[in-house]
Amino acid sequence: MTFISQVFDTTDQEILKYNPPDPLIDLIVVDERLEVPFTCDCIRGERLGHVFTYTLKPGDTYEKLIEYYANLTSMEGLMRDNSYNPVNILDGSLVNVTVDCSCGDEKVCDYELFVTYPLLPRDDLYSIAEEFRISRFLLQRYNPSSDFSSGKGLVFIPGRDATGNYRRFKPKLSTGGLAAGAIVGIAVGIVAFAVLGVCTCIGLSRRKKAKKALLLPKASKGSRGKFNKSVELASPTILASLRAKVTGITVDKSVEFTYEELATATDDFSLDNKIGQGGFGAVYYAEVRGEKAAIKKMDMQASKEFLAELKVLTRVHHLNLVRLIGYCVEDSLFLVYEFIDSGNLSEHLRGIEKEPLPWSTRLHIALDSARGLEYIQEHTVPVYTHRDIKSVNILVDKNFRGKVADFGLTKLSEVGSGSLQTRVVGTFGYMPPEYVQWGEITHKVDVYAFGVVLYELISAKEAIVSDLEINIMVSVVVIQFEEVLNQPGSDEDLCKLVDPRLGDDYPSDSVRKLAQLAKACTQENPQLRPTMRSIVVALMTLSSFTEDWDVGSFYENHGLVNLMSGK
Repeated sequence: MTFISQVFDTTDQEILKYNPPDPLIDLIVVDERLEVPFTCDCIRGERLGHVFTYTLKPGDTYEKLIEYYANLTSMEGLMRDNSYNPVNILDGSLVNVTVDCSCGDEKVCDYELFVTYPLLPRDDLYSIAEEFRISRFLLQRYNPSSDFSSGKGLVFIPGRDATGNYRRFKPKLSTGGLAAGAIVGIAVGIVAFAVLGVCTCIGLSRRKKAKKALLLPKASKGSRGKFNKSVELASPTILASLRAKVTGITVDKSVEFTYEELATATDDFSLDNKIGQGGFGAVYYAEVRGEKAAIKKMDMQASKEFLAELKVLTRVHHLNLVRLIGYCVEDSLFLVYEFIDSGNLSEHLRGIEKEPLPWSTRLHIALDSARGLEYIQEHTVPVYTHRDIKSVNILVDKNFRGKVADFGLTKLSEVGSGSLQTRVVGTFGYMPPEYVQWGEITHKVDVYAFGVVLYELISAKEAIVSDLEINIMVSVVVIQFEEVLNQPGSDEDLCKLVDPRLGDDYPSDSVRKLAQLAKACTQENPQLRPTMRSIVVALMTLSSFTEDWDVGSFYENHGLVNLMSGK
């Protein structure tokens, strides 16, 4: 341990923070992985890595240095960063040892900590995925040119911090468009070293220049009630382009608001009025033109999502879809929705201050949401795929009726065919395998995500629990339920997955039927998943005849018997 601390210029105490408790400080077992902290920097504006300085001792060679650093460096790298002859280097000389690191790719995922892992002859994609408990498809997306079975080279893997959690990256841009400063990282090893580096996913490398024209500086804190428009002025060219696109959308049923009107209604977008924060902007409560409203304030870089949502909600109107009141394109982008009194489904299932939802209410919210999705998939012209169905995006009104919200990722769908998307967007844990792996978009993407929501309604569990694993192919809640549902006579085990806040106040038969429906929705083969229309029929029957419903005959009557049996 002392030798490793010296090589990586850190301390035993820092190393112990990232490793299992009570290791033998002075004895490291061969082939056992050890994590060691270091910093990840931008090297000469060309690459991400860290330069360690090593003082040569008698008998040291470049080959031995590669051993000392557990293949985290290479002969090519040592010769590139040093002027010594590799055969004849002097004792006491200082050698630069560069270890590459990564901040990942914000288009793939927004993790902040990364492992630089040196491939060993025994490694392959499956063994690494299992060891780090992470999806092999995510590994491939972070390392598109890597051969995991080559036994050499480096791959980059999302990693945990000293507390054992996966951190989410938060971009911080300097005035020059590049992230300022180096951030703490981690190295792992002996003999199987890996290196964990933290860096900002935007900038640091000149190959990832920030799009300054689309970025807005932060608003300064002004006095309440005054408009601070000057601090958030967007490019006039961008605004003009957006206005032209908005003009091309049929917005006859949506009101155009002015910035002053929205700022006044939100007390200049004060924190007191802030009621939520999403991936594309903050949401504020307001009363505008005599109606309670939720105002989403979006940055200019979210213009695609803004236009997508505006397109859909000006054309689509349904009781179980959140209603768009209006919009504003002035300095920032604003969407004004009807205010839904009781928050979202996730808050009701897991919020400490919320009363547990009765079983019958959960079924009605599921049915409402399914009706909203069925409408956009089968009854509108054109039809759409939502692509971001999750419990957070299902709102609950004061009468505990469900409304589907957040259409920023909604995509126009061609009936009967699946389009391909090069940039996979959505929420981990709700994405089906074919979408993550191939970018294939069909209505069955929403069906899969809805099945995950059904499991959430039963258990109140998160779709993904970061302490257990990162897996963008199958969510934790899906794995837990499928393990139980695949066992014969598993009613007792299934009851253990039911939301404990329900106590015994639920019909076990109804729970099993809803779980079977969820399983049908989350089948790996999208063609075997039911349509939203079939799901609506199933939920209507389940809601009406919870005690007397015969799941087998129902699915047989509606052509779903094969879905339920998995054949």
